[in-house]
Amino acid sequence: MPRTPVGEWFDTLVNWCTDHLSWLFDGIGTAIESSVDALTDVLTVLPPLGLTLVLAVIALVISGWRLALFTILGFALVDSMELWEASMDSLALVLVSAVVATALSIPIGIAAARSDVVSRIVRPVLDFMQTMPAFVYLIPAIFFFSIGSVPGVVATVIFAMPPGVRLTELGIRGVDPEMVEAGEAFGTPPNRILTRIQIPLAMPSIMAGVNQLIMLSLSMVVIAGMVGAGGLGGEVLEGINRVDVAKGFEGGIAVVILAIYLDRLTGALGEGPSLMRGLWRRGMANPV
Repeated sequence: MPRTPVGEWFDTLVNWCTDHLSWLFDGIGTAIESSVDALTDVLTVLPPLGLTLVLAVIALVISGWRLALFTILGFALVDSMELWEASMDSLALVLVSAVVATALSIPIGIAAARSDVVSRIVRPVLDFMQTMPAFVYLIPAIFFFSIGSVPGVVATVIFAMPPGVRLTELGIRGVDPEMVEAGEAFGTPPNRILTRIQIPLAMPSIMAGVNQLIMLSLSMVVIAGMVGAGGLGGEVLEGINRVDVAKGFEGGIAVVILAIYLDRLTGALGEGPSLMRGLWRRGMANPV
């Protein structure tokens, strides 16, 4: 039986895109690189102690004193290991990736929830995105964007999007139909039903998707380091290349601290008492 040249077909597609859509990839690459650099500058404008206190205050307001205490101790440990700049580079990369992935996944999830046709189209694409090994995403990303933070962000966005789409669709489809019917009975337009009833009621599920999306983005930090994204991924990769257990372990500890902070923060937005949750409750109490 003759071999099916699937890889060659994909290579042809990548080459065609590189030849004919280079202007698009250059624009995307410039926007991503500028965003990462700008956010890194914002995160490093304050000294480590100052930014740690800011992050601790955010944790205190959104989650509570336990996360605030962990933030102070955890980020103090990161600074004491001399990994502050690398951690801020990784945090900027993760936040940009998470914002882009969220901005893409939530509208797609909403469209899938409101249309069975869209849902049937999106579902196999998400299955493909979730089962494809993360390393494979780096190959076309390098072709399109060379090396650096940009291919790392692009690969991270593709890898992290599926849970955001799935949980957004699940949350909106899980809204009590009687609530929607009540809004329709009062003559509420479909868009206002979506923004005043369905999204507020689905917010815990949506935030769970954002939480998972951020965790997957963090899991790509080390892999992104392989294409020159730097940050903690570069530290861990250097430890692997040099068989330096201490360096690799310290980089891993810093990744864990970032992961715990972001996980608890986004988890509190969806479940715990917070200012944002109070706003959602007000929106649910006044749906029309």
